[in-house]
Amino acid sequence: MDETEFWQIIDSTREAADGDPEDHADLLVERLVRLDPDSVLDFARHFEARYNRAYRWDLWGAAAVLLGGASDDAFDYFRCWLIAQGREVFEGAMHDPDSLAELLDDFGEELDGDGEEIGFAADEAYEQLTGVVAPDLGLPPQAAKPEGTPFGLDDDGALAERYPALWERFGPA
Repeated sequence: MDETEFWQIIDSTREAADGDPEDHADLLVERLVRLDPDSVLDFARHFEARYNRAYRWDLWGAAAVLLGGASDDAFDYFRCWLIAQGREVFEGAMHDPDSLAELLDDFGEELDGDGEEIGFAADEAYEQLTGVVAPDLGLPPQAAKPEGTPFGLDDDGALAERYPALWERFGPA
């Protein structure tokens, strides 16, 4: 599976789910079980590589603005959700996290920002296809610490200054 096919699967299942992350995860599993096990592992590698690439302080700050705070787990689930938004949103956020203010049509804390189940879709599909747990993907592990310089994720002033567009659109009222 190449990168284009990976993003096509992400996009088609997101559109069919109408933005609901749980439905998106279910549709991803349904789509992936139509592939052969090796292709599912390829999809998982593409997903995991992007998930690890997004382990950055600047994205964690953007997640904190959007979510009203972001614990370790919340940031993990946010990264899954961010990948599920598609290539344009993901790459835009990687280039400039504050651009999420323009890239996202809307953001509701009840529905958006939590893609935990999306992160497990390939594993679930592989297990359904083969009856066994997916093997190690052969990728380097996630870094021990996020890339970049840490800063206070609970400091509203720092978040407003670092993410002016996000803060204006999605920050606390």
